[in-house]
Amino acid sequence: MEAVARLKQRFGPAVLSVEEFRGETTVEVERNRFFELLKFLKEMEDSGFDFLTDLCGVDNLPAKPRFQMVYLLYSFRTNERLRVKVSVPEEDPHLPSAVSLWKAANWLERETYDMYGLIFDNHPELTRILMWEGFDGHPLRKDFPLKERDKSIAPAGA
Repeated sequence: MEAVARLKQRFGPAVLSVEEFRGETTVEVERNRFFELLKFLKEMEDSGFDFLTDLCGVDNLPAKPRFQMVYLLYSFRTNERLRVKVSVPEEDPHLPSAVSLWKAANWLERETYDMYGLIFDNHPELTRILMWEGFDGHPLRKDFPLKERDKSIAPAGA
């Protein structure tokens, strides 16, 4: 994939790994160059990844760093797909928001914030989207208690 060669040339060691498996390409990148790399991918001449198909969080507990964000990109011009991964430590769960690049990131980042507690800096409205305000915790974290939750935090009428 030409895009990967261009990434390696432009970002060098910030591209931590590249995997090809069953026709799918995954690039893992350093967190401190992550947004710059996404912007480069979107704006590449002749082959930019102009569509954010999806993004999601992953909890790799007990691994360090604990969390990972996965961005699935698509180029309408070249009909190519690219998966971009970035690790996020539990102690500093911040990433720059991708909403300024792809509007579709808005609700997806809010869902990840709600379910995993990852914080997207400069997001236009980083509020819960699935759980109610005041809900304690992040339900997709692997250490989220499944039994004996405090019932006093249930929404009115539940």
